[in-house]
Amino acid sequence: MNPPSEAESLFTPRNFAAFLLVSLIWGGTWLVIRDQIASVPASWSISYRFVIAAIGMFALAALRREPLLLAPGGLRWAMLLGLFQFTLNFAFVYNAESYITSGLVAVMFALLVVPNAVLGRIFLRQPITGAFVLGSAIAAIGVALLFAHEWRSSPATLEEVLLGAALTVGGILSASAANITQAMDGAKRQPFLALLAWSMAIGVAINSAFALATAGAPQYDPRPSYALGILYLGLAGSVVTFPLYYGLVRKVGAGKAAYSSVIVPVVAMVLSTLFEGFVWGPLPIAGAAVTLVGMVVAMRGRATAPPRRATPEP
Repeated sequence: MNPPSEAESLFTPRNFAAFLLVSLIWGGTWLVIRDQIASVPASWSISYRFVIAAIGMFALAALRREPLLLAPGGLRWAMLLGLFQFTLNFAFVYNAESYITSGLVAVMFALLVVPNAVLGRIFLRQPITGAFVLGSAIAAIGVALLFAHEWRSSPATLEEVLLGAALTVGGILSASAANITQAMDGAKRQPFLALLAWSMAIGVAINSAFALATAGAPQYDPRPSYALGILYLGLAGSVVTFPLYYGLVRKVGAGKAAYSSVIVPVVAMVLSTLFEGFVWGPLPIAGAAVTLVGMVVAMRGRATAPPRRATPEP
């Protein structure tokens, strides 16, 4: 997953097409998630999504004639990713969207680079630059402005809005833990598609057990839009995007690939405006603009930081 010594340009036609496709697909997943929790407990919707995703990932690995089994020691890495990425992360996100708009959750998730940087500094000895700190602070101010608008315009109480924010933070921290896990040497030695497939399968097992314990027997929404949403999230939002994104990381570097974190919330906010009734005004416009400017400054600072040797795996 490390970029080559001479990274390719992000703007070659093939790389830029992959970059746009990943950004557009991930930008649309937030709104689809909102529909998924309208009538089915979140834990069951998450389970259905990753049943499809795991099957699709195993099929992709077989199609590419890549290993379907993990290398020795791979089970613990799959379990960690299954817990952090495909259980806790999505449980927090799905439940957060019960309280705040999908676009706002997506904008908050642009701040994922902050815990990524902190945990990367702790576990991988990756440097944090002054520009990154400045950009992160600017982005945090933008998110605060967006939440002020959400509180004023939403019928939800302040407590509900804060709960949605807290759940989103939980999702961000879980996703960051998964990213650092994937960057460890032991995880990188595993066949990539097989690691993702087995992690998704473990996530299905954990989510299904939790759903049975808290929501009872499996529940399903017969609406065609629900089934199409499951397919979109499982196939387009997982099987298509993960290999493309990590391919970009290898080719152009993690810093440039991470610019998708700026485009994704823009797409999500546009869709939230069209389908969730999000109303723009001076405060949310200022908040969105400040957030995106901050993220660009932060990621440029992160991308120009000199690499350092990673610590041994735990």
